[in-house]
Amino acid sequence: MKRWTMASLAGLLLGASAGAAADEGMWTLDHLPVQQLQQRYGFTPSPQWIDLVQHAALRLAEGCSGSFVSADGLVMTNHHCANTCLSQLSRGGQNYMADGYLARKQEDEPKCPDVELNQLDSITDVTARVNAATAGRSGAERIKAERAVSSQLEQSCVGGDARTWRCDVVTLYHGGRYALYKYRRYQDVRLVFAPEQSIAFFGGDPDNFNFPRYDLDVTFFRAYQDGKPARTPQFLKFNTQGPKAGDLTFVVGNPGSTQRETPWTQLAAMRDGSLIPTYGYLSDLRGVLWQYSRAGAQQAKEAQDLLFGIDNSLKVYKGWLQTLADEDFIRRKQKDDAALRDWIAADPARRAKYGDPWAELEQAQRRGKELRDRYTMIAGGRGFGVGTQLFADALTLVRGADQRAKPDAERLPTFREANLPAVEQSLEANVPVYPAFERTMMAWSMEKMRQILGADDPFVRETLGRQSPDQLAQQLVAGTRLADPAVRKRLWDGGAKAIAASDDPMIALARRIEPVATRIRKQYEDEVEAPTKKAGEAIAQARFARDGASSYPDATFTPRLSYGKVAGWKEKGEDVPPFTDFAGLYRRATGADPFKLPESWLAAKDALDPSTPMNFVTDNDIIGGNSGSPVIDREGRAVGLIFDGNIHSLGGNFVFDGSVNRAVAVDTAALVEAVRKVYKLPRLADELASGHL
Repeated sequence: MKRWTMASLAGLLLGASAGAAADEGMWTLDHLPVQQLQQRYGFTPSPQWIDLVQHAALRLAEGCSGSFVSADGLVMTNHHCANTCLSQLSRGGQNYMADGYLARKQEDEPKCPDVELNQLDSITDVTARVNAATAGRSGAERIKAERAVSSQLEQSCVGGDARTWRCDVVTLYHGGRYALYKYRRYQDVRLVFAPEQSIAFFGGDPDNFNFPRYDLDVTFFRAYQDGKPARTPQFLKFNTQGPKAGDLTFVVGNPGSTQRETPWTQLAAMRDGSLIPTYGYLSDLRGVLWQYSRAGAQQAKEAQDLLFGIDNSLKVYKGWLQTLADEDFIRRKQKDDAALRDWIAADPARRAKYGDPWAELEQAQRRGKELRDRYTMIAGGRGFGVGTQLFADALTLVRGADQRAKPDAERLPTFREANLPAVEQSLEANVPVYPAFERTMMAWSMEKMRQILGADDPFVRETLGRQSPDQLAQQLVAGTRLADPAVRKRLWDGGAKAIAASDDPMIALARRIEPVATRIRKQYEDEVEAPTKKAGEAIAQARFARDGASSYPDATFTPRLSYGKVAGWKEKGEDVPPFTDFAGLYRRATGADPFKLPESWLAAKDALDPSTPMNFVTDNDIIGGNSGSPVIDREGRAVGLIFDGNIHSLGGNFVFDGSVNRAVAVDTAALVEAVRKVYKLPRLADELASGHL
C-alpha cells in the first residue's frame, strides 16, 4: 500500500496531467490538475495550501459539506443541511427550522442529536490489495471477497478507536482504482446560528435552481471535544469583502454521485427502471405530505423537513430525466461507448483481457429489471415506513443484531465495527417522535407496497394479514416503545438475545421482514450489482489503457476540489450578471410567501448597505452533496458558501457544460453584514472576522 498526506504531495501533484475540458472536474485532493491551473490561471497550489484546504473542509455524514471557519471549531454549512438538527431540537411550540436560532453566548449552543462531521486526515491507495482479493471472482464470491478486504483495511485504519476515526474504502473510476479515506470524527456538534427559513430559502420553489437569487442559506455549528470547543488551527479565514467578477475560485466539498463515466446501457436502465418510477413515487408522497401539512401549524412542522427534501429531489430528477432524454446527449454517450468497444475488439490481446463487458452489463440490467420491484419495496427502503423514525430504528436494531453476530468481514458495511459509532449515535439520539405523522407515513408506504407488488403477493399477505395498511399502522405506532431512546439503547446493547425476546410490535414486524429482505438483497447483489461492478471495472481499465488516468473520477461523496471563476452567463441572448445585492432582495420582496421577508430583515433595512453583494455565481463544477461547501480564493480564504446550482446544472450528474452550468453561493460580505446588523450577534461576527472566539 502507498500512503501519503497532503504535506508530502508536491512531487505527485506537479506530475498530474489535465484531461478535462474547460474548468470541468471534481478532483480528488491527491490528484489535482496543477499544470492546468498554472496554464489557465497562473496559480500553483502549494502543499501548505492543499493541507489547509483538506483540514478545513468537512463532510456532514448525512449528506452535505461544510468547513471550519475559526480556530475554535466554528463550522459553516447551509441552513438546509441543518434542517434535521433544527427540527429535532424544536420541541413544544418551538420551530427553529422556520424561525431560526441565535446563540448569544457559548452556553446557549445546544447539541444536535444526530450530526456527525468528518475531517479528512489521509488517503491511501489500496488498489493492489482490493484487486488481489477479488481477482478471478464473480457474483457472491466477489462481494464476499471485497467485503472481507474492506473490513480488514478499515479495521486496521481505525486502530481500535472508531470513536475518533472513520475509515472508508472508496471505489474510484468505477473500480479502476480503490482508496482508503481516513477521517477524524466529530459527534459533539452544537448549533450556533440559523436564520429564518423565509430568508434561507427566499423565493422558495420558484427560485430554486435559478438565478438571480437572494438567499441567506447558512447555518453555523460548533464542533466540541471533551465538552469544550474543538481546537481547529487549520481553518478558512473569512474574506469579509467577498470575491470580484472574474476572480479564480475553488470549491472544496463532497459531491455525492455522478455518472459521467457510466456507459449508456446503465444510464438507460437507470432512467427507465429507477428514475421514472421514483419520480412518480415521490410525487405521490409529496401530495400526502402537502395534505398533511394543511391540517395545522403542528402538522406543517412535523412534515417540513421531509417535504423540503422531496420538493428539491423532484426538481433535480426532472433535470436528470431531461438530460437522459436528450438525443444529442444519448448519441454522444453511444458514440463514446462504441469507440472504446471498437478499440478493445481491434486487438486479440485486448479482447482476451477485457472481454465484452457491455454484453455483461446488458445481461445484468435485464436481470435488474426483473428483480427491481421486489428489491426496492422490500429490501431497498421504499416498502415500509418511508419517512418514519420508528420503523427505521426497528429495522436498524433487528438488522444490527443479526449483522453484529457475524464476523466483521461478512457484515454489511454500515455495521462493521469501524462504522458502528454513527449507528449508535443515531439510535441514542433524543429526538421528538410524532405519532400521527408516523401513522400516516407507515400507512401510505404499506399501501404503495401493496399497489406495486399486488394484493396477492405472498409477502404482502404475510405482512398485512387481514388488516388494512391504516389498521396495521395504527396498531404498530400505538404499541411500540421505540420512541424512548433508553429502550432503543437497551435493545442495541442486548444484541440478538434482546431482539428475539422483545414483544414490541415494531420490532416484531422488522423481525418478520428482515430475513426476506436479506434474501432479496443478496440475490440483487449477486445477480445485478456484482456483475455490473465487474463489467464497470473492465471498462474503466480499458479506458485507462487507452487514455491514461489523466482525468477525475466520478463523484463518490468524498472530498473533491473544483476550480473556476466568478462569471455570469447568457440566457436567451441576455447577459445574466454574476452578483445580486441587498437592494435587489428588498425589491424582490412582495410581502407574500415565498417572497416574504422575515421581520428581522424588515426592521434592519435602514441599517444595511444596499450595495452589499448577497449571492453570486461561478462556473465551478458542483453537484448535490456540495451543499455547504466553501468557496475559496487563491489565498485560501472563504469568499462564499455554495447552496445551489442553476437550472442548467441539473444535468451535471451526467455531463458538464461550462458555458451555462453555474454554482450559486452566498457572499461572505452578506454573511458578516447580516450576522452583525440583522441578527445583532457581535460575538459571532467578530469570530468570523478574526477567526477566534
